[in-house]
Amino acid sequence: MTTAQADSATFTLRPAAPDDCEALVRLIGALAEYEQLTHLVQATPDALRTMLFGPRPVGEAVLAEVAGRAVGFALFFHNFSTFLCKPGLYLEDLFVEPAWRGHGIGKALLVHLARLARERDCGRFEWSVLDWNAPSIAFYEAMGADMLPDWRICRATGDALAAMAALPMPEGLTRTD
Repeated sequence: MTTAQADSATFTLRPAAPDDCEALVRLIGALAEYEQLTHLVQATPDALRTMLFGPRPVGEAVLAEVAGRAVGFALFFHNFSTFLCKPGLYLEDLFVEPAWRGHGIGKALLVHLARLARERDCGRFEWSVLDWNAPSIAFYEAMGADMLPDWRICRATGDALAAMAALPMPEGLTRTD
């Protein structure tokens, strides 16, 4: 747990626990509203609890709290760099409620994760940002992040994922799983 001063209020960073999933889903909803993506949100407290704290956790979260109330979060997971032959840390989402932006909470979350990446011997720490989100881009650049202009995110979800999975394997390929 880390405690810091945000202007006149003290905030605390701590790892999320199973009981925090309602607060996390509330913050995820606020993030989706900010990003104009509310139509994509399927997260529920129970589903998030399973994904983060179930038998096979796929991610971790850090909460930022002011006076015991969650006002921000970072959700992340490990990936792997074949070129570096090291794990990486991927920041899926970082969000701070509008009333608490500009108080150092986002910076504290990012620094916390950068330190965690170093402690875990990660070769890199990366994330994506919407191209229209100028305040976040400026913030990340001020923190020392490089924007990678030559890379694009590829994604298959829903029907596209199902269609891709249903494609026939190349002839002669043997699958051994």
